[in-house]
Amino acid sequence: MDHIRKTVIGGNWKMNLLPSEVSAYAEELKKYITDSENTVVFFAPPFVMLPIAVQSFKDTGIFVAAQNVSEHENGAFTGEVSASQLRDLGITHVIAGHSERRSIYGEADSAVNAKVLKILEHSMQPVLCVGESEEIRDSGKTEELIASQLKAALSGVSEDDITRVIIAYEPIWAIGTGRTATAVQAEEVCCFIRGVLAELYCEKANAVSIIYGGSMNADNASELLGAPNIDGGLIGGASLVPESFAKIINTANTSN
Repeated sequence: MDHIRKTVIGGNWKMNLLPSEVSAYAEELKKYITDSENTVVFFAPPFVMLPIAVQSFKDTGIFVAAQNVSEHENGAFTGEVSASQLRDLGITHVIAGHSERRSIYGEADSAVNAKVLKILEHSMQPVLCVGESEEIRDSGKTEELIASQLKAALSGVSEDDITRVIIAYEPIWAIGTGRTATAVQAEEVCCFIRGVLAELYCEKANAVSIIYGGSMNADNASELLGAPNIDGGLIGGASLVPESFAKIINTANTSN
């Protein structure tokens, strides 16, 4: 793997677990993982868990991320959380444009772009999600959609800032459908993403971590992480159990 970019393993807890379970999870995880200076690890628990998560993972080298952020700086936006509030809490990474935010809550590319810019403005790292549905995949328009999502979401992101952006490829058609994305299919799209980044940012594209968000687990992590353009994973269900998540992290550590 090209060592000018980091391997990134992120856990997206979605709307799971309880605030009272975070500290015990952290202590359990610490028992299993080995350290590696070339692997970045973060967790994205629900908003109500962020303060205790920051405290629980303090001084461990594991970062705490948010699952979402408002595109607004502050004001009368009930139920929203701003980038400045997250940064003040100690959050380092923020997921933007997750497929569930796009499909369930109707987030448009323009909103995702505004969030990416706001995250960067407040010195955090965006984890920008892109990915195609089953319908798009079967119609042969995967590359067209991915390119469109990338170019829209990265509008206004400078060459200096692009290396702070993490791209997460989520093949929506392979999540909960019974269909599985192979390592070859995942690598093909991640390679295409790198090509789009090269069009936009030239050689800076080689410094961007591109991670895979399609049901990576302890069994398939080694094969996926061995692909040239897959620099890590955005883990859903497997991140909810410390031992299984640690296996993925340790696999990443040994693949560096």
